[in-house]
Amino acid sequence: MKRGKIRPIAVCIVIEGGNILVQEGFDHVKNEVFYRPLGGKIKFGELGSMTVVRELFEEIEAELHDIRYLGTLESIFTYNGDDGHEIVLIFSGKIINLNLFPDQTIMRYESDGEPIKAVWLPLTTFIEYDRNFHNNRKPLLYPDGLTNIIKNFYG
Repeated sequence: MKRGKIRPIAVCIVIEGGNILVQEGFDHVKNEVFYRPLGGKIKFGELGSMTVVRELFEEIEAELHDIRYLGTLESIFTYNGDDGHEIVLIFSGKIINLNLFPDQTIMRYESDGEPIKAVWLPLTTFIEYDRNFHNNRKPLLYPDGLTNIIKNFYG
């Protein structure tokens, strides 16, 4: 993240059998495990829908189809002590090659060597947590507001 810059990203919500595919992250400053849909930075001249196709293939070798735009969120946050600001395009999609992921955890690496841990978790994990949102705790699923978009499209 470049300090003082707004970063445009696109993420893809993939739901199969009541489970959502999310990337697990850890904020060392907050000592917090968190999750977010897979995706990444939109390159200049690239449509957001193509970003999720490229990113999911690069991150976990998944091929997507039936990609649909769901909405946009603005995310202002702190991660590992650094301030961030993202405009997040939210898409849904289906993975063509689900048989590539027989386990619940998918471990891969970014081109810079950064590990990617993707997991299938019950969607209710995040919906129930969101319902119990209180005491100024941030939702477990980022960016903030994503559970509302999921509830609007998936009930």
